[in-house]
Amino acid sequence: MKYLEEFRNAEIVKQYLDKIHNTVTKSWSVMEICGGQTHSLVKNGIVDLLPTEITMVHGPGCPVCVTPVALIDSAIKIAESENSILCSFGDMLRVPGSEKSLLKAKAEGADVRIVYSPLDAVRIAQKETDKKVVFFAVGFETTAPANALSVLQAKQLNLYNYFLLTSHVMVPPAMMALLQDEETNIDGFLAAGHVCTVMGTNEYIPIVEKYKVPIVVTGFEPVDLLQGLWMCISQLEKGTALLENQYSRVVSKKGNEQAQGIIERVFKVASRIWRGIGNIPESGLELDDEFREFDANFEFNLNPEGEEPDNKCIAGEILKGLKKPKACPHFGKLCVPENPLGAPMVSSEGACAAYYNYSQ
Repeated sequence: MKYLEEFRNAEIVKQYLDKIHNTVTKSWSVMEICGGQTHSLVKNGIVDLLPTEITMVHGPGCPVCVTPVALIDSAIKIAESENSILCSFGDMLRVPGSEKSLLKAKAEGADVRIVYSPLDAVRIAQKETDKKVVFFAVGFETTAPANALSVLQAKQLNLYNYFLLTSHVMVPPAMMALLQDEETNIDGFLAAGHVCTVMGTNEYIPIVEKYKVPIVVTGFEPVDLLQGLWMCISQLEKGTALLENQYSRVVSKKGNEQAQGIIERVFKVASRIWRGIGNIPESGLELDDEFREFDANFEFNLNPEGEEPDNKCIAGEILKGLKKPKACPHFGKLCVPENPLGAPMVSSEGACAAYYNYSQ
């Protein structure tokens, strides 16, 4: 398959591993932002094949993982409300709230439905006109256009029983917050290619210029990641800080301007609380005032804020790259995918799930 088999070629993988080994002379910490990148690095054994001088720091680019507990509780409150249907992607169902998960609420009788697209939720709203149908809109800039389009379609169809519970977060503000955090040690970034497909690469230029860190946009296959890492390490060894695009077969400087226009029409930038990290100013998206009638927070009188429960989960340290999953004393013991203490063990992009499933 074009653009898949070529980027899993074992010989090319070996060539880039050799290049990295021959290039590195100092210790460097490189953060891959996206959980999909983390899974590929761990699943393909790349982390174990790198020189000991290179530390891969697993970042907070897992939208399920950074969704705060209070927002999970809000979703459960909606699901348990009379004449309400809560629609969600499947990986959100097992994420623990303060007392229970959506899966447990469903088992107790709440109307929670797994969908594969926000448009599925719109269709449910068309059929169940006597119910309030809420789609749990979780994701980075990648999923924001589709969620925005669902609101536009609901408005066009006069479906005022359709709502979004929004948990959208954005990558660049999180990167800046990590670089400003005194606890973190990040020398360079591998930026998420799918986000840049929508948003382009230009928004990373101010980060490179202000913080003097190299950023390389990469794809998700082994060759993508190794080529991107070699590009990043080469910069670090030379003492340069540039924005480079390894994923040029998909990503352009300007990105998908039509998708960006849809996001800007439906959403507005807002501060957002990230699970385990805290409040990051201007790091999220919420429905614009024009579309307030589709906002579940107003319809259900929600206030999704609160303290994170102390459940022994070190998600914050994992998401900021301060610790690896196996450093948690509960990893693989009290915390397993079937009974997770926190979101990183649940999500298909969570670092803990990656290490549990693939790392020996």
